[in-house]
Amino acid sequence: MSMAAPRGKVVAIDGPAAAGKGTLARRLAAALGLPYLDTGLLYRATGRRVLDGGGDPADPCAAEAAARALQPADLERGDLRGPIADQAAAAVAAIPAVRAALLDFQRQFAAARGAVLDGRDIGTVIFPAAEAKLFVTASLAERARRRHAELAGRGMAADLAAVTADMAARDAADAARAAAPLRPAADAVLLDTTALDAEAAFAAALAAVRARLGAA
Repeated sequence: MSMAAPRGKVVAIDGPAAAGKGTLARRLAAALGLPYLDTGLLYRATGRRVLDGGGDPADPCAAEAAARALQPADLERGDLRGPIADQAAAAVAAIPAVRAALLDFQRQFAAARGAVLDGRDIGTVIFPAAEAKLFVTASLAERARRRHAELAGRGMAADLAAVTADMAARDAADAARAAAPLRPAADAVLLDTTALDAEAAFAAALAAVRARLGAA
């Protein structure tokens, strides 16, 4: 059963890669009648723009220039997933100037009607006053299994051990960076999806969000 969210409400979904936050965010947006934004694509597209130009995603000048030049069409690219894109996204996301360049984009997206946004700092930095916040997580082994299956489904060759190592490195970089480190907001509802199928995870997420929006 759907329940349209009051106009202007923001639902912040944070968590590490392949925890299921993107799938949950899209379904929550549909159920609540809110726009949806995968903010991780902003960093992936920024990293890809740097690589396209032959630059290093860890170069602050190149990364900031790419972030400021970002166009909506960049988010539609077909090469924004996989280990190379993961590493480039982690590199640019660690640069404060990049995060500052993309902050307004994210806030303006939700300004008119509200939104469901998923990422790594939505509830802590982008929308610290969001009416509903979830921090979605799962074990590293389960998240790596999901990402490996996703890549295989796209016809991309990937070794599970390599995917696991890349994901562990991304987790460490996200948690240790000085700019908006990955962590749950103090008022976020924690949702561990390790042992949950898609329907159970969605039911738990929807119940938590409805409770928060009802209390807001």
